[in-house]
Amino acid sequence: MKLIFERSRPGLSCDLLPPCDVPKAGLFAPLRSAPPRLPELAEVDISRHYTALAGQAHGVNDGFYPLGSCTMKYNPRVNEEAAALPGFAGLHPLQPVETVQGALEVLCTAERLLCEITGMDAMSFQPAAGAHGEFTGLLLIKAYHTSRQDTVRRKILVPDAAHGTNPASATMAGYDVVSVPSDEKGCVDLDALRQAVGADTAGLMLTNPNTVGLFDENILEITRIIHEAGGLCYYDGANLNAVMGIVRPGDMGFDVVHLNLHKTFSTPHGCGGPGSGPVGCRQFLAPFLPGDQAVEQCGSYTLEQSTASIGRVKAFYGNFLVVVRALAYVLALGREGIPEAAQNAVLNANYLMSLLRERYDMAFTEGVMHEFVMTLERTKKETGVSAMDVAKAMLDYGIHPPTMYFPLIVHEALMVEPTETESRATLDEAARILLEILDKAEHDPEALHRAPERTPVGRPDEVGAARSPKLRYAFPVV
Repeated sequence: MKLIFERSRPGLSCDLLPPCDVPKAGLFAPLRSAPPRLPELAEVDISRHYTALAGQAHGVNDGFYPLGSCTMKYNPRVNEEAAALPGFAGLHPLQPVETVQGALEVLCTAERLLCEITGMDAMSFQPAAGAHGEFTGLLLIKAYHTSRQDTVRRKILVPDAAHGTNPASATMAGYDVVSVPSDEKGCVDLDALRQAVGADTAGLMLTNPNTVGLFDENILEITRIIHEAGGLCYYDGANLNAVMGIVRPGDMGFDVVHLNLHKTFSTPHGCGGPGSGPVGCRQFLAPFLPGDQAVEQCGSYTLEQSTASIGRVKAFYGNFLVVVRALAYVLALGREGIPEAAQNAVLNANYLMSLLRERYDMAFTEGVMHEFVMTLERTKKETGVSAMDVAKAMLDYGIHPPTMYFPLIVHEALMVEPTETESRATLDEAARILLEILDKAEHDPEALHRAPERTPVGRPDEVGAARSPKLRYAFPVV
């Protein structure tokens, strides 16, 4: 489709303001030497452009979206209604606290409920996304060690199957990253972990269930090893959807956790954001939390900041309306619904895996939780069809591909997470499509090398896009 600049026609507009009938006041020197080159369109053209653009995107409301580890669950409309209430949507962050008591009650209530779910004692909603939460949590760990004059702790241990943001966040926080290998079962190798810890260990970053969908049965031993070495344990909440309401990170021995409200608690994800990656912690880390904290005092709410705070990590109080959406979700499900959602997520993943495991090779099959990882390594050797080919072919069937080539410890990996919001009929259809694609791989592999063929954009030149990306529109020379 055409870019909006290509639709532009000189003289078109949709403004309804009358011509200025008073002298213009020059308050300061102009910041630009020429007007910005904005597209000129009528209102109907703008509406058609964005409608066409929306038709080229694929979201959970369009079809099955089994993006492993990203937990692309349906966002209930009631959450959107709650966030759109004028008393929430019309707030200004500089209003006096006495005029925003309802908003502060939302923050306090969300903090209390999410702390109960995670086993933490306090929580900040400032971080704007999961990776931002990781960075913030690591700053809490650093502030704790610094407050004890324990400055030799420079290393963060990260499993080799971790999310890529974990080592990146640790590096940005100024730590050295030590990779800990997985064992043959896909979990942390305890012997390697014991060898890696020492007086220079600041902490461990871990998600449980891990990135191959397995709950590490040695989790209490893992956190004990780190604590005995003087380090702290950080829980990456990316996979909390599998265990929420059933087991808590705090009970596993973790000291700090970030949550992905867009993953576990059904708020918009990605470009549907903005995001929110709140950070919870145990009481001894609470004084270091960023920014102002909403607190209840004698029946009213106020804002306080500890003198030991690491300072703001984002302006004001985070993406508040995302917290409203998450709170609406938690209150709607309640104490019974939260664990039921986790159980159904595990059920759906195991059901879909059972439909595929006779034809697709699975990296692990025992104890799989909310997601499973398929390996196309054998298929590629026998047919030349790669995980990328299978993923591209799924687009022709109206299914968003799973996460590709991750985790790195599994070759030709496709990581599938169906979530609890998908029906059995949807999973049956997805399995039928994946088996049909595998039949094509065996009988007509060239067709898969060309896929997708029924999407708005066909198979791009991956190498060319990576090496010579076109990131700016080139205006015609006049």
